[in-house]
Amino acid sequence: MTTDNNLAIVEVEWEPHDPPTDLIFDDGEPLESNRHRIAMNVLIRSLQQLWSDRNDYFTGGNMFIYYSSTQIRNRDFRGPDFFAVLNVDGNKSRQGWVVWEENGRYPDVIVELMSPSTAGIDKGIKKDLYEQTFRTSDYFVYNPFDPNSLQGWHLDDNQQYQLLTPNENGWLWCRRLGLWLGTWEGTIDRETAIWVRFYDVAGNIVLLPEEAAKLREEEAKLREEAAKLREEAAKLREEEAQAKTAKLAARLRELGEDPDMF
Repeated sequence: MTTDNNLAIVEVEWEPHDPPTDLIFDDGEPLESNRHRIAMNVLIRSLQQLWSDRNDYFTGGNMFIYYSSTQIRNRDFRGPDFFAVLNVDGNKSRQGWVVWEENGRYPDVIVELMSPSTAGIDKGIKKDLYEQTFRTSDYFVYNPFDPNSLQGWHLDDNQQYQLLTPNENGWLWCRRLGLWLGTWEGTIDRETAIWVRFYDVAGNIVLLPEEAAKLREEEAKLREEAAKLREEAAKLREEEAQAKTAKLAARLRELGEDPDMF
């Protein structure tokens, strides 16, 4: 995410009294690169696909998060590249995340997609903000151009971030989502890269909608082929049975017996 190095964060708790109404939700600044945009959408769209039967969460990215009335028109803080909030109305339309309009709720999970120019801020000022003000349970950073850059922290009982230890696959456990966050190499939207992706507890990658649709199509073809094979097998068994019956009838006739009597 493109971020001003003179970023100023006002770490003041949300104030429900006389909240501002003239909030800005678009500063016109693009993401760092097309790869950053794709990486953000991969996380958002795959979680939406996984939880397509749920409406008790919200996930978004590159959206302003307003958390204090003293933060009015703060153009320096654009918000996380990816975030998820659990146990909220998922059907509500939102231009951004306004804490005082969400009963004081902050993101439960945040992922920042770093670049060389933002890494210091993402692992410094923003990390402190998410730990000390947002109290975000799980925070991750990843540079889509550096496959070895994935890091994550979990908020412990003392409300302090503890660095997560990767598993044997190099994945990090996201406790709030109940998912792993790891890397995957492949082509998405015509760009080949090593992407950060979600994995379920069994180690299966969380599919994008188009991947899920393709899988359903492949499974339907396999079921169709299996049904055809069963039909052919049944037909073959029937033909074999008819051949055996005809052979037995011929033998009976050779012996002077009427096969219709049997």
